[in-house]
Amino acid sequence: MKNKIKHSLPNLLTFINLSLGIIALLFSIKDDLIQASLLVMVAALTDRFDGKVARMLDSTSELGKELDSLSDLISFGVAPIIIAWKISFLHLGIIGYLLTVLFPIAGAYRLARYNTTTFNNVFCGVPITIAGAFLSIINLYNSFSKIRGNYGNINTIVCAIIIILLSYLMVSKIQIKKR
Repeated sequence: MKNKIKHSLPNLLTFINLSLGIIALLFSIKDDLIQASLLVMVAALTDRFDGKVARMLDSTSELGKELDSLSDLISFGVAPIIIAWKISFLHLGIIGYLLTVLFPIAGAYRLARYNTTTFNNVFCGVPITIAGAFLSIINLYNSFSKIRGNYGNINTIVCAIIIILLSYLMVSKIQIKKR
């Protein structure tokens, strides 16, 4: 029984990550964009530890790797871009939709590439967790700016450029050493 709990702990952290991403989406629907962005940031913390805990407990598995990627796609690919869409792109019509689908598509590609290649402590492309957390910081900034009457708000064009750049960086061949 103790062994089963030990091997379940990393997946529990992964499911917390996924739950936080889903709840962030629900907060987005309710237009509580600050809370939604904060939940993505908390999800990034849980994502930081699920793999470490799995390695520490010698309980890594292919199932855990797949669950982690699926959770990451929701928490860092879908949730932050939906928040950004509600803050910056809602009024853009088809352009807003294209920007909104670009980010999770790039994230999904990056995760699939990671899952199908050998990992030698060097990431190929910016990890989706970093891209999603960075976008969440921008979302937080813009949400607080809207409360203050858009003073200091990062405008729509700059947000669009950042999303295109982050999407490119996720699918790029840039080498980033894991810490």
